[in-house]
Amino acid sequence: MKLYSLSVLYKGEPKAVLLKAAYDVSSFSFFQRSSVQEFMTFTSQLIVERSAKGSRASVKEQEYLCHVYVRNDSLAGVVIADSEYPSRVAFTLLEKNPREADPMSKVQAELDETKIILHNTMESLLERGEKLDDLVSKSEVLGTQSKAFYKTARKQNSCCAVM
Repeated sequence: MKLYSLSVLYKGEPKAVLLKAAYDVSSFSFFQRSSVQEFMTFTSQLIVERSAKGSRASVKEQEYLCHVYVRNDSLAGVVIADSEYPSRVAFTLLEKNPREADPMSKVQAELDETKIILHNTMESLLERGEKLDDLVSKSEVLGTQSKAFYKTARKQNSCCAVM
């Protein structure tokens, strides 16, 4: 049971465009790897071009089984695996949101969101801290000025005697 390729394509008119693909060609000899990868890319594009929007299908090509799912918005996914790979698992992989398909990636996404929120909170706290520092320095200056005003006023008033 082996998964060889996972591809995301856009079903354009007249050709399908490969957006991203991942290949596992480690089970092939070094000299065959590039031609096997080209074969998988070509087969993926051909299957997507011949599939209708909103459809899913499994196609046997040589000893490989190609599972394709084309969404209504023209985004398509293709899984190329051996014949032992369960088609249910392949279509689950193609149809689900990646966050929902893998519990670890869901937890990682939640951690990333929490990190962003925490970072924003820390930034706002630092900004408040800077504003508090400004207020403290201004209040110290104001306190010094008020003492100076008090002393000056006391000196001014001490020269005059009240009768």
